[in-house]
Amino acid sequence: MRPSARVLFKGIAASAAVMLAGPLVLIAQETDVAQQPKKPWMVSEASLPQGFPQPGPVDEVILKTYPAHRLARVTAKDGSDGMFMKLFRHIERNEIKMTAPVEMSWSDEAGTPSRDPDSMAFLYGSTAIGTPGADSNDPNVMVEDIAAMQVVSIGLRGAYDDKTFRRGYAKLEAWLSEHPEWKPAGAPRTLGYNSPFVPNFFKVSEVQIPVTPTDS
Repeated sequence: MRPSARVLFKGIAASAAVMLAGPLVLIAQETDVAQQPKKPWMVSEASLPQGFPQPGPVDEVILKTYPAHRLARVTAKDGSDGMFMKLFRHIERNEIKMTAPVEMSWSDEAGTPSRDPDSMAFLYGSTAIGTPGADSNDPNVMVEDIAAMQVVSIGLRGAYDDKTFRRGYAKLEAWLSEHPEWKPAGAPRTLGYNSPFVPNFFKVSEVQIPVTPTDS
């Protein structure tokens, strides 16, 4: 991983302790009567945004649907350093409760993701919180409304780093090559659900690619 990416993930580790303070809840793996995908064993440290599906399953590629939602995003300008703290100060100033996951996105020019995340976002608990537009105290922070989307997703365990992202992304690419009825509809992203208090072998994330039916 290049130095800027290492600094980014170290920044997450240094600051998430404050952001995700609260009781830790272990969510057991289970399957409901509607035959929904299994939930992974994981430590839950913050609430999901309203209407969001549970994370996982681990090491299984599935299609997932996300509702319309609101988030605050910072885009990297000269490397990925500093994105986390800009977002943290934004929610602190505005007294917005932290949710999980944290989103990290990679540009995918020519079908190849960038080496480092080019944006990071904190998701609001609901679309009733805040107002879209630039943060009046920091124009680098943009509050955005995101339309409902469908993604192809894989749950992963491991450190929140470039290596874990590439491992998941390769499996999604393989799945898409085997399912020509779906095509990419946006840049790939990682959803990270845990703070540095959680050992890497317990950390849960998802790598996702937005998709749309090929014949749409």
